[in-house]
Amino acid sequence: MQEKLGAAHLEALQELGAVSDSEALRAWELKYLGKKGVVTELVRGVGALPKEERAEFGKRANEVKQALELAYADREQLVKDQELARDLEQGEIDVTLPGRPRGIGGLHPSTTTLREFYAIWAEMGFQVFRSRDVETDEMNFELLNIPAHHPARDMWDTFHTTTPGVVLRTHTSPGQIRSMRELGENGTQPIRVILPGMCYRYEQVSVRSEIQFHQVEGVAIGKHIHLTDLKGTIAEFARRMFGADKDVRFRSSYFPFTEPSMEVDVECLLCGGKGCQMCKYSGWLEIAGCGMMHPVVLQNGGYDPREWSGFAFGMGVERMINLKYGVKDIRYYWGNDLRFLEQF
Repeated sequence: MQEKLGAAHLEALQELGAVSDSEALRAWELKYLGKKGVVTELVRGVGALPKEERAEFGKRANEVKQALELAYADREQLVKDQELARDLEQGEIDVTLPGRPRGIGGLHPSTTTLREFYAIWAEMGFQVFRSRDVETDEMNFELLNIPAHHPARDMWDTFHTTTPGVVLRTHTSPGQIRSMRELGENGTQPIRVILPGMCYRYEQVSVRSEIQFHQVEGVAIGKHIHLTDLKGTIAEFARRMFGADKDVRFRSSYFPFTEPSMEVDVECLLCGGKGCQMCKYSGWLEIAGCGMMHPVVLQNGGYDPREWSGFAFGMGVERMINLKYGVKDIRYYWGNDLRFLEQF
């Protein structure tokens, strides 16, 4: 038994020295140190020896087993290092190969359109004025000639906060009051601003409506500003935005903060005014609401309506994109689907 143990020890060490991969190392472990391994079987056979030989053989068997386990651990680390080195060598980067192109991000279509708005209105003498998203009920409604319980409030489905009298703005029109009070110097200076921003309405999300959308409000206040100034300004914007050959028309409408009020249509971009599904076969697409500022609103902004006059307008950014590119589902703008966004 002692001779068999010694021979197994030498044989195991020789074979272990030739192992060069993890699979062969695992096979060696099972052959010599596994449950049915050579050394394990020899240790189990100690019961067949005479009693006087058992202690010495057991001691020697444990020494052999421990020596093989240490040799196995050393070889395992060596094999791992060798395999890692081979992997690194095989995966070495060839710096002479052409690099892989990386996709470059782009601007959201709403952002691109907003920037186009800024450029056009800047050329027409309007500056950008920022207003807050969270407003008071007074600023969002009452100062715009929409008192509490007025039927016109049904036109705006409002998000109310847990603080009474504080709402998410339903339109950018509260910026009219803020711009007049901050830039008008107590009603003594003319102003000409646009007020871009996000609006929020408690509406069912559908192809045509969302709970949030961009809007661009515009305000121009001065002395001797008339309806013809408003019509000329809006028509000029529409032609710069959609093309100089596009016709523009104005329709009577109603807004509590303007009098008179109008809605603006531009000749359908897809059918050229002949009538199609996009324009509901009317040949026209609505682009904005506008009107001369109501005297009450001017007064709330700090201006004397007997000396000053002005006009205001409101335009939906996503609606403009829909009209310009034929987008039929407003939900695409907030879906983060790259198949849609990468088209712009």
